[in-house]
Amino acid sequence: EAAVGDAVARLRATGFASREANLVIGFGSELWRRLTPDECPRDAVPFPEIPGVPGTQHDLWVWAHGTGVDSLFEGARLVNACLAGVALVAEDVRGFVYRGGRDLTGFEDGTENPSVADAPDVALIPAGHIGAGGTFAITQRWVHDLAGFEALGVPEQEGVIGRTKLDSVELADAVKPPSAHIARVVIAEDGTELEIYRRSAPYGDLGELGLYFVAFSSDPTRFEKMLRRMFDPSIDGLTDRLTDFTAPVTGSYYFVPSQDSLQGLGG
Repeated sequence: EAAVGDAVARLRATGFASREANLVIGFGSELWRRLTPDECPRDAVPFPEIPGVPGTQHDLWVWAHGTGVDSLFEGARLVNACLAGVALVAEDVRGFVYRGGRDLTGFEDGTENPSVADAPDVALIPAGHIGAGGTFAITQRWVHDLAGFEALGVPEQEGVIGRTKLDSVELADAVKPPSAHIARVVIAEDGTELEIYRRSAPYGDLGELGLYFVAFSSDPTRFEKMLRRMFDPSIDGLTDRLTDFTAPVTGSYYFVPSQDSLQGLGG
């Protein structure tokens, strides 16, 4: 555990995050609990078991976000060098912005996100709670059957998603299929929508195309509720039609501590 803390401290000391990109460091619940037994939220748990949704939980996740491909490449090498000896690269995914923030299906991604002003309330653990200022993250890599989706007409594509393709307007309840994606993942409890803050990115090449799904929430149970409504027909006899055209191949939960919590790592 001490070696991991020292490695993360070395990474933060490089100043890469402040110079070149935003850098997010997430810890699997078991690792964070060993590193900081008194600062690990009770809600920090490994990825749940859900039929059809593979769990590939890892101990550490580093996400670099910026605008320069060259600086991000250099940053990835720097991360790898700082963590050498305590971690092995399990997956290296390079995402990109597509058509101003759309998924490779052509539909706008993250339309349901809270506003920038409201995002901290949705994503961050509030003051007075263990882990305050931190957040819970879910990461999944989804592989698209883009040819199958593109074989549909635009009206049927819109029925799969639940929004119009051109301007991302939600379909009226009278015409929106109950199996549409947003009909499955937009959940209200006691009149309040269960919100998450999505930061996904398309990825791929000519051989494989998909979405690296990333989302943050102050309450990780929201992730599982959404996934179960997508995949578990025992809830109401339905699944998410979008899963006919894309499938998750990885899945992990992470606790992302605040900057103050990270400062306590390392000797």
